Amino acid sequence: MSMFTTGILVLTSPIHTLPLRIAPVLSSAAQLVERTLYVHLHPGLNLGSGSQQRPAFIPPFVDLSAVITRLYSNAADICGHLDIRVLLTNVRAQSDPGQSHQVTQCLQKYTGRCYVCSPSLPSVLLHPQLMKLQENVECVKEPEGKAEPLETYTDVVVGGTFDRLHGAHKTLLNISCLLANRRFLIGVCDQAMLKKKVLKELIEPYSLRVQILQEFLQDIKPSLEVEIVPLDDPFGVSVVDPLLQCIVVSEETKKGGEAVNKKRIENGLPPLVLHEIQLLKDAHHTETEEEKISSSSLRSRLLGTLLTPPKDTSHLPPLPYVIGLTGGSGSGKSSIARRLEALGAVRIDCDKMGHEVYEPGAAAHHMVLEEFGSDILNEDKTINRRALGKKVFGNQERLKVLTNIVWPEIARLVKKTISQAREEGKQVCVVDAAVLLEAGWTDMVHEVWVTVIPEDEAVLRITERDGVAAEDAVRRLSSQWSNAKQVEHANVVLSTLWEPEVTQRQVLKAWNLLQKRIQQTQ
Repeated sequence: MSMFTTGILVLTSPIHTLPLRIAPVLSSAAQLVERTLYVHLHPGLNLGSGSQQRPAFIPPFVDLSAVITRLYSNAADICGHLDIRVLLTNVRAQSDPGQSHQVTQCLQKYTGRCYVCSPSLPSVLLHPQLMKLQENVECVKEPEGKAEPLETYTDVVVGGTFDRLHGAHKTLLNISCLLANRRFLIGVCDQAMLKKKVLKELIEPYSLRVQILQEFLQDIKPSLEVEIVPLDDPFGVSVVDPLLQCIVVSEETKKGGEAVNKKRIENGLPPLVLHEIQLLKDAHHTETEEEKISSSSLRSRLLGTLLTPPKDTSHLPPLPYVIGLTGGSGSGKSSIARRLEALGAVRIDCDKMGHEVYEPGAAAHHMVLEEFGSDILNEDKTINRRALGKKVFGNQERLKVLTNIVWPEIARLVKKTISQAREEGKQVCVVDAAVLLEAGWTDMVHEVWVTVIPEDEAVLRITERDGVAAEDAVRRLSSQWSNAKQVEHANVVLSTLWEPEVTQRQVLKAWNLLQKRIQQTQ
């Protein structure tokens, strides 16, 4: 069966029967579509030959939000790889002008890439259970009396990070679009609001998150005026914009909505209607992840995977495949290197080699003495690292003179060790190096792996491990590259923030995926 990158699923069943049919229909559609599946609700559409494909206008009744929530929830469970988008172009009162044209355009745009589900189509396209389901669906009675019309508002606001747009975001956005008649205002967390986020280094750039939001909203409800603004505090413009009427919240963000109203009242503005939506449960969550579908869970699943393809390393021999492992002080980098060693990698400890290059008789020993004077020597003629440290501390120029002597010598030892590993037929080497990026050693490795933990956790670990004051730990971290800067250069990111067994699972995942990459390069 050939696959399409994009498809449109036209659901023609009466709205009240849809919840029973969504799951099997989606699993069937996922067998035909690889990337984006648009869902168009068109109850009563007759798809027989020569039929008039007239848009059906769906009045915005309450049960529609339940259908939308069910769609995205089922999609997350059944076909998480698909970008599902529920179109709302025909969800308005029939008297509204311009809707017919929009829906027609929408259907024309995707003609030829359509996956249409209807009882009259042969079952070859459908999940086998659908035909049985159809009999049950016919028995489902329409609810007694009309559902209450959904209260709508001219201007609606939401706030969030909107990192790696997922089903819960889409539910929030779709329901907000149902509620909004004119303008939809979105506050997107930026900078200060990201500081406490889990794995904040993996959050997509603000500009990319905004672009994805705009594309999604343009698809689902192009008639809406969308305004996206950066959010640098928990309130943003929601507490000063007099035109806003409604804020959409979840059970989790309801308190935030109430705080917004308190501020609005203080500012002499009417409070907003709080429209609460359900959180989507994550059927695939692990014990370290949230039960709800969340961006932090999605970010944690990226750990150990290849985030960016390796750069061209044709100047390096293909084996041993060399991983450059780095990370800030206290990040657990060396514990990960030891785990990789246990899996079969040759561990090259650059910190240990850093000590070797200072030994009497080593080339760097002589050069350091010439440059910094013999008063840095111990009685046994070894270099007193503490005395040397005092001479370069806080002086960037003198520090650079020292690193220009020491780093090339360490690099020479690393290359020698890699050559030995090659002669012994080893498959993988891990260069455990705190200064991998600063020293420009990336030309020696096939991939860069970075370990990250939040700064407050790093400070705690450094003070416990080295017995130094918190201020010294902070100073040490600030003299190193930040997590975010290191992650920019990373092919793979890992984190030792959780229990050791969680780290072990990450390392195993990274190792197994690495073995596949090595096989592909041979």
